[in-house]
Amino acid sequence: MFVDQIEITCKGGDGGPGCSSFRREAHVPRGGPDGGDGGRGGHVVIIADENVDSLVHLVGIRHWFASNGNPGTSSLKTGKDGEDLVIRVPMGTILRDSQRGFVLRDLTDHGDTVIVAKGGEGGYGNTRFMSSTNRAPREFGPGEPGEKRELLLELKVVADVGLIGKPNAGKSTLLSRMTRATPEIANYPFTTKHPNLGIVRVGYERQFVMADIPGLIEGAHAGVGLGHEFLRHVERTRVLVHLVEPNPDDQTDPIENYLQIREELRLYDDDLAQRPEIVVISKSELLDADAAKELLEERIGKPVLQISAMTGKGLPVLTKQIIEILDRLKQAEEDAEAEAAYLARKTSSEAQAPSAPSAVDSSAENAE
Repeated sequence: MFVDQIEITCKGGDGGPGCSSFRREAHVPRGGPDGGDGGRGGHVVIIADENVDSLVHLVGIRHWFASNGNPGTSSLKTGKDGEDLVIRVPMGTILRDSQRGFVLRDLTDHGDTVIVAKGGEGGYGNTRFMSSTNRAPREFGPGEPGEKRELLLELKVVADVGLIGKPNAGKSTLLSRMTRATPEIANYPFTTKHPNLGIVRVGYERQFVMADIPGLIEGAHAGVGLGHEFLRHVERTRVLVHLVEPNPDDQTDPIENYLQIREELRLYDDDLAQRPEIVVISKSELLDADAAKELLEERIGKPVLQISAMTGKGLPVLTKQIIEILDRLKQAEEDAEAEAAYLARKTSSEAQAPSAPSAVDSSAENAE
C-alpha cells in the first residue's frame, strides 16, 4: 500500500518536577537544601530517510508522544531526560501545521531533521531557590509541559525523471523495463494508482531515479479523478518524459492527447510546463507509430522519439538524452551556486574595505 498523505498529533514529553530535599547526614548540622532539577522531556523528531518510500508505516498511529523527563532527586541529582521519539519519513515529505496552515519544513534530502514538538524543560529543585534571605527553601519547579502540534504530512515523490501521459500509455511497462521496479501492469486504464519509483543504472557510475506518475485525464488540474493526488508528484521531477500512445484503445487522437496533458500541467502550475521534456511515441511496434510520430513532430515543432518497451527499441537513445539533460541541469546549478558564492564574497570584501577619504577631508588636510 502506498500512502502519501496523513495527519498525526505529536507531543513532546513533559519536564520532570524538581526535588525538594535537605541534606541529612550524621555530624552534618544544617546540611541545607540538596534537591536536584527534573529532567527534560523528550522531543518528537522527524527525519527524512532514503530507505523509506511511503507513509504507510504511520497509518493507524494517530498520536505520537515522547516520554516525560524523570523527577530530580536528593543529593543534587538531576532527573534523566526523556527519550526523543524519532519518526522516519520519505524524502520529499512536507510537514504542514494543520491548525495554523503554514509549512513547518520541506524534507527533501536524506538526513534532513526537524524537531516538531519540543519537550518541556525540567523543574528546578529547591537548591535553586536558596538565597541569603531564604536559607531553607521548600519551593520546587513542577516542570514545563511538552509542546503539542497537529501535523499534516504530505509526500511529493522526489525523482530525476517523471513519466507522464494518458492512462495506458505504457509508463509502467517502460519503468519495469529500464529499472528493477515491479509496478502492476495490465491492459486497462488506471492500472497504476500511485507513483512507482525505480533506479536506472547506466554503467557502473551513473544512475538516476525514474518515477511512473499515474495517468492524467482532462480536468486533472481542477481535481477531476485523482488529479491533485497525481500532479503534486510531478512537481518534484526535474525532467519529464511524455509518453504518447500511437493508437489509443478509446480511439482518441494521439496529438490531442499530448496537447491536453500539456495544458493540464500549465493550468496546475506554469512552472511544470517549462520543465525539460522528452516527447516519446510509445509502443512503436504498432503500425500507426510512424505516422503518429510524423504528425506530432509537425504539430509541436520539435523531435519526437520512438520507443518500444516490449522490444527495447529506442531505449538507449532515450537514456542518453535523459543523461544529457540532467548533466546540463547539474552544470547550470553549479554555475549558479558559484556565481552566488562569488557575489557573496565580493559584497563581504567591499563591506570590510576602508572607505576612501572624502573631498572635504582632503581639502582640510591641504589647508593645514
